[in-house]
Amino acid sequence: MTAQDILFWALAGASVGSAVAVVTMKSIFRAAVMLAFSFLAVAGLFVLLNADFLAVVQVLIYVGAVSVLLVFASLLTRDAETGNTANRLRLPALLGSALLLAFLATVVLQTNWSLMEDTLSAESLARVQEVLSATPQWLAGLLLSEWVLPFEVASVLLLAAIVGALVLVRERQP
Repeated sequence: MTAQDILFWALAGASVGSAVAVVTMKSIFRAAVMLAFSFLAVAGLFVLLNADFLAVVQVLIYVGAVSVLLVFASLLTRDAETGNTANRLRLPALLGSALLLAFLATVVLQTNWSLMEDTLSAESLARVQEVLSATPQWLAGLLLSEWVLPFEVASVLLLAAIVGALVLVRERQP
């Protein structure tokens, strides 16, 4: 087993373990922190796949924005330490999850997983690789030229939401 294999299994285990912790923890704040750990582990898996752009997007959007939003929401929630009480929907949710797992397992096991290289000609495969390698530069060019104003407006809006959440929390303190 190579070092890359060991790192893959460590990141996969950390991702799955922290995802299980998210749904089993009673504290909303701790669940949000474990979700951030799961997002970071998935970003590490993207790095192992040489998908650096996706890893950066994963860290910026999911760890940086979604996790921070969930932490702020948990801080603004009353009685966040008590967690949700059990209700009568637990058994139907478990049954639905088991059915979804069975369906996904069936699809994965019965699908013919042929490689893309087998089904595409050499010319079309080269074109696909060319488009995929140019996508991050094209997207960055759009964000920093044509769509710079909406991009900046969204960032200012997120900053205003964070400042507003801090003001609300500060007013509650005695």
